[in-house]
Amino acid sequence: MFDFKGQVAVVTGASSGLGKQLALALAKRGANLVILARRLERLEKFAPELEKAGAKKVLAIKCDVTSTDDIENAAKQTLEEFGKVDILLNCAGAAKNNGVINMTDEEWDFTIAADETSVFKMTRAFAKIMQKNKYGRIINIASMYGLVGNTEIHTVAYHASKGAVVNFTRAVAAELATDGITCNAICPGYFYTELTSDTLDTEQFQDFAKSHVPMQRYGEAGELDAALLFLASREASYVTGVILPVDGGYTAI
Repeated sequence: MFDFKGQVAVVTGASSGLGKQLALALAKRGANLVILARRLERLEKFAPELEKAGAKKVLAIKCDVTSTDDIENAAKQTLEEFGKVDILLNCAGAAKNNGVINMTDEEWDFTIAADETSVFKMTRAFAKIMQKNKYGRIINIASMYGLVGNTEIHTVAYHASKGAVVNFTRAVAAELATDGITCNAICPGYFYTELTSDTLDTEQFQDFAKSHVPMQRYGEAGELDAALLFLASREASYVTGVILPVDGGYTAI
C-alpha cells in the first residue's frame, strides 16, 4: 500500500514550510514531483534532495499561484513533461493578520487571493488534466482555523479563506466524483514554518497552546505525512470530501 512509483504529484508552495515537508514525503514513496513556488532558486536547490529521497524525476517551475498565466504555463509544462497528473497538493499560502475592525482592503484581498483564489485556480487548471485520464487525487491544505475561530490572534481573512477552502473541497469532491477524482482537505494545527515561527516561539503563544491544545504541544515535522499519503493514495478511492484535522485535538474541544 501507499506506493507512488510512476505517479506524478504537483506540489505548490514547495520551496519552504509544509509544502517542502510534504513534497519530501511523496518523494520517499517514489512519486515524480512537479514543485511550484515563486522562488525558483530554492526549488532548484531542493530538487536534488527530492531525487535522493526517491523521486525518479523532479520538475521545478517558477509559479505565482495567484497568477492565472503562471498556473496555465505550469500545467502546460507538466503535461509536456509527464503527460498526466495523478496528485495535486495545494499547499501554497500567505496571510496578513488583522481583526475585522482594523483590516484594510489590501490585507483582505492579499490573503483571500493567496489562500483561497489560488486553490481554485490551481484546481481548475490541473483537474482538467486529471479529468481526461479519469483519475486524480486533490488534497488542499486548509487549516484548523478554517473550522473554528480563535481568541489569541486576530486574523479574520485567514479564517475566512481557509473556511472557504474547506467548503470548496466538498463542492469539488461532489462535482468530480464520477470522473475518478477525489478531493479532500487537511486542516493542520500549529506547525513551525517560516510564516509561523516568530509567533510560535513566543512565551505567550506557547502558554496559549498548552491550555488550548489537548496534546499541549505544536505539531512536529512529519506528523502531516500520514494524512497526505492516505488521501493521495490509490487505496483511498472511496474517500472524498473529507476534512481531516491534524491539530493535536484543538478542534475536539
